[in-house]
Amino acid sequence: QVQLVESGGGLVQAGDSLRLSCAASGRTSNSYTMGWFRQAPGKEREFVTAIDWSGGRLYYADSVKGRFTISRDNAKNTMYLQMNTLKPEDTAVYYCAATGSIVGVTTVARYDYWGQGTQVTVSS
Repeated sequence: QVQLVESGGGLVQAGDSLRLSCAASGRTSNSYTMGWFRQAPGKEREFVTAIDWSGGRLYYADSVKGRFTISRDNAKNTMYLQMNTLKPEDTAVYYCAATGSIVGVTTVARYDYWGQGTQVTVSS
């Protein structure tokens, strides 16, 4: 069992920055890979970014490359998402997720554990 709790969302203007965090507890050995997904109203949940345990393998959706940065601090059991130059199109509920897998990590179905989500709203 892994529990994930996101925080750091909010309402910002286009061009602003936010830093999300995801605190993990429980059997964190089941979170070799951790990722962020987002879901806008009426849309399917989509992959944003992922990171392996060591931080040596990073994955980014094309829509966020160069703007978002994923990181993790295993000593604190916390993952972060630094979001810069935010756009209205980034508006969504952002979800933290974890999986023991090292393959298929851009796919929703690969992940076993999910947080409750945190709202990010970017106004123009």
